[in-house]
Amino acid sequence: MCVEGTTVTRVRRGKLACALATMVLVLAGCGSDDNTAQTGIDIPDVDCSGAPTINASGSTAQSNAMIRFINIYDSACSGYTVNYNSSGSGAGVNEFIGGLTDFAGSDVPLQEEFDEVSDAKQRCGGHEAWHLPLVFGPIAVTYNLEGFDGIALDGPVLAKIFNGTITEWNDPRIAELNDGVDLPDKEITVIFRSDESGTTQNFQNYLRTASEDAWGQGTGKMFLGGVGEGARGNENTSSAVDRTPGSITYNEWSFAEQRGLQIARIINSGGGEPVELDSESTGKAIDAATVAGEGHDLVIELDSIYGTEENGAYPLMLVSYEIVCSTYPDPDVSEAIQTFLRVAATDGQQGLTDAGFTPLPDVFQKRLLDSIEALS
Repeated sequence: MCVEGTTVTRVRRGKLACALATMVLVLAGCGSDDNTAQTGIDIPDVDCSGAPTINASGSTAQSNAMIRFINIYDSACSGYTVNYNSSGSGAGVNEFIGGLTDFAGSDVPLQEEFDEVSDAKQRCGGHEAWHLPLVFGPIAVTYNLEGFDGIALDGPVLAKIFNGTITEWNDPRIAELNDGVDLPDKEITVIFRSDESGTTQNFQNYLRTASEDAWGQGTGKMFLGGVGEGARGNENTSSAVDRTPGSITYNEWSFAEQRGLQIARIINSGGGEPVELDSESTGKAIDAATVAGEGHDLVIELDSIYGTEENGAYPLMLVSYEIVCSTYPDPDVSEAIQTFLRVAATDGQQGLTDAGFTPLPDVFQKRLLDSIEALS
């Protein structure tokens, strides 16, 4: 039973539409007439309408952001909620295509070669499915080198560290990027994700794009560098770096912040000054990104972020989409999804930096809201 003014967040093992059999994160709650929520921000006046419950599933990378979005939506719209099952991007797409959910969260766009685009169109009653990039998660390059904060690195040097070509912190190629810094004669210990990971896939895609052919190890969800020590999940890689002097890894920003890890400044493909990871530098990269989709389908060309030459733009980013029907067979579902996404894209962006995500910059936010308003 729900109590007014609270939001219930629980983990359970269950089924969605009698078909999901996995450990999932289920987020549900009650709205309130109070104008504040446990998110710590004012709750806006929202014209709530449509289906009282929306079911969605998918990306784990966006689950912390989704918790925030749902809390605000629940508080603004009494009697309405979203159940989001953090089952992974692949499962989320399959569940959406199978009609088990109303939208999917995915770190990867629908794939033509697997018939996902055509299957999604059929699921949407003959209408196109759109990709709405609602969550941008920076990837931090974290390391443990006491007394040497803010080390500068670039794509070619990072590639050579993570494929084992560069093995010492005082290597001349690192020193060249850190003029005037007396780097220690210390061995580099590479820490990598030992599990299949969207973070690893995005990091290796960045190395492929920004390394001037220095990477040469391929891409994918498994780390292919061939060196280092493996650890499962962001939590364990960040923990391993924290306790291992001389080590380096890649983490979602939130994990780096939680542990207070040293974060490298990155020189993007335009050269120039090293770029510190913050909401301003990641916002510049988003604003400069190219949209590969057509019309209101906002698929991001990720190489335009990885290889950005924009001054002050941070190039290492994970993009997570909400995959929706451009037109839903049930107008009540469409109305509710439209309201939820509108809340998530506006008031839901407040405080996202504290959770390790980049709030939508103004120009991109307007384009996203135009797509949301076009849903029917």
